[in-house]
Amino acid sequence: MAFKIEQCSVLQKHRLSYKPVLPKVLQKGPAGVVAVYGKATKSVADQAAVKKMFPNTYGMPQISFKAGTNKNITKKAVRVAVVLSGGQAPGGHNVIAGILDGLKKANSKNKLFGFIGGPSGILENKFIEITPKLMADYRNTGGFDMIQSGRTKIETAQQLATAKENILKNKIDALVIIGGDDSNTNAGIIAEYFKQQKIDTSVIGVPKTIDGDLKNEHIETSFGFDTATKIYSEMVGNICRDVNSARKYWHFIRLMGRSASHIALEVAFKTHPNIVLIGEEVLAKKMTLAQIVDNLAKVVVARAKDEKNFGVVLVPEGLIEFIPEMKALIAALNDLLAQNEKQINACKSFEEKKKFIISKLPANLAKLMASLPSNIAAQLMLERDPHGNVQVSLIETEKLLVEMLKTKLAELKKQGKYNGKFSAIMHFFGYEGRCGVPSAFDANYTYALGYNASVLALNKCSGYLSSVKNLVKKPQDWQCGGIPLTMMMNMERRNGKEKPVIKKALVELKGQPFKVLCAHREVWAKTESYVFPGPIQYYGPAEITDITTYTLRFEHLKK
Repeated sequence: MAFKIEQCSVLQKHRLSYKPVLPKVLQKGPAGVVAVYGKATKSVADQAAVKKMFPNTYGMPQISFKAGTNKNITKKAVRVAVVLSGGQAPGGHNVIAGILDGLKKANSKNKLFGFIGGPSGILENKFIEITPKLMADYRNTGGFDMIQSGRTKIETAQQLATAKENILKNKIDALVIIGGDDSNTNAGIIAEYFKQQKIDTSVIGVPKTIDGDLKNEHIETSFGFDTATKIYSEMVGNICRDVNSARKYWHFIRLMGRSASHIALEVAFKTHPNIVLIGEEVLAKKMTLAQIVDNLAKVVVARAKDEKNFGVVLVPEGLIEFIPEMKALIAALNDLLAQNEKQINACKSFEEKKKFIISKLPANLAKLMASLPSNIAAQLMLERDPHGNVQVSLIETEKLLVEMLKTKLAELKKQGKYNGKFSAIMHFFGYEGRCGVPSAFDANYTYALGYNASVLALNKCSGYLSSVKNLVKKPQDWQCGGIPLTMMMNMERRNGKEKPVIKKALVELKGQPFKVLCAHREVWAKTESYVFPGPIQYYGPAEITDITTYTLRFEHLKK
C-alpha cells in the first residue's frame, strides 16, 4: 500500500479553519462604525520640512472608531487594491482576509484586487482579483505567497505618473499598502501625490515588520513581531538546552532586526541568555568595538573561573550601525557609494575598490576601515538596498566579535588573567522567522488591522495608517482607528539626500522593558537561568496560546 503525500499539513488544515476574533467596534461590519475625528496633528520632528513636502496631507486629525450607523458606505460598490511591500512578516494573508471580509460585509459587490510582486505590480499593472474562494486557501497561513512582495519604491515623477495611470485605468477607489516604515513612508508620498493630482483614490497603510520598530502610542506593535520572536525563541531555547548539556561551546546568535534591538530584547526575555547586546545602549554609551569586546571578555573570564567554558550571546543584526565609530563609517560609505558609483564599479578587484574608498574617507575613518577584517570590509561595501540602507543582514557581526574576542582572550591568557577554553559556534536567525504560521495573537491582530483598513478605505480616509491598540487586552476589547502617516515622519539622510521617512522606534533605555533586562542581566551572566519556551502554541490553555510579548506587557505596566 502506497502512502499518500499530503499537500497540506495537519496544522495548516486546522489553521485554515481558525476564526479570528474581531474587536467589538468592528463586529457589526463597516456600516456599524462611525469615525470620530480628533485634533490636528504634526510630525514627530522637522515639522516645517515635512509640512512643506506634504502640503495636502500634513496636519490631518487622528481618527477613532465607535459604534454607530454609517449606511452611506454600503450604497455604491467600490474597487480596492492591496499590495505587500518589503520583507515578509507572519500574518500578511490575514490582513488581506480582513480587508476582503470588511468590504464584502459592507456590500457584496465590492471587489478586492491584489497587485502582484509588491509595488512593482502597480507599475507593471499586474494584479489578480482576490475572491472569497481564493482567500479560503490562505487564511491564518504564513508567507506572502498569494500575491508576493517586493521592495520597489514609487517615488520618481515617472513612477508616480505610471501608478496614477494604472490606478485610474482600473478604477481603483482605494489602495492599501502593507509594509514597514519605509513602505508606509512611500504610502504617504503616494497619498500626497494623489491629493495633489486631485485623484479620488484613498491610500491606507498597514504596519508590518518583524523588527518591531514601527511603533508608537497608536501603533503598539507591528504585526509579525509576536510570531517571529516566538520562532526565534524556540531555536535559541533549543541552543540554550544544548549548551547546558554539552557545556563546551559559546554560541553567538545574530538575530534579525535591521535598525533596532527589539527582537533581541524580546528573545532574551523568553530564553534568558548569558549575554544580550542592545544596540541602543551601545550608542548611548558611545562604546567602541574594543569596549564591547572587553565587556564580553569579562563575562567569559568570570564564567571560566567557575569552570563554565560555555554560554549564549544574542547579537542584534543592526548592532554594527549603533557603534558610533562604525555608524560614522557607514554614513560616510553611504554617501561615497552614492556619489562615486561609476568609479567604484570600474574597480577590477575588491582591494582596488577598498583602496579607492579609503582614499576618499577622513583620516580617522580611513584608519578604521583599513583595520577591519577583509570579509567585514567587503560586506560594508556591498550595494545598498532600494532605500539607501546598508544591508546589515549580510554583515557577519557575530564573526567580527568572535575574532576580536579570541584575540582579547589570548592577550589575557598571556597575562595570566584567563585560563579557560574558548570555542565559538555562530548562527544567524533571520529568514526562518519571517513566514511562519501566525501565532494566535498575530492571526487576530492582522485580521483586525485589515478589517480596520477596509473601514478607513470605505470612509475615504487617505494618508492614514490602520491603528489597532489596547493590545494587552482581549481582542474584542481592542480599540480601532487611524493615524496620519505624516504624524510619524521626520527627515533623514538617504542616498546622500535629506528625505522624509517614518521615524524608527528604537529600544527606549528609560522604558520598562530595558529596565527589566538590566535587573536580570547580571544573574543571567553568572548562572544557567535558561528558559526553553518551545514552539508556538495554537491549542491549549489560554495562558499559553493567548500570551502576548513580554515587551508589550512590560510597556503597559506604566499605564
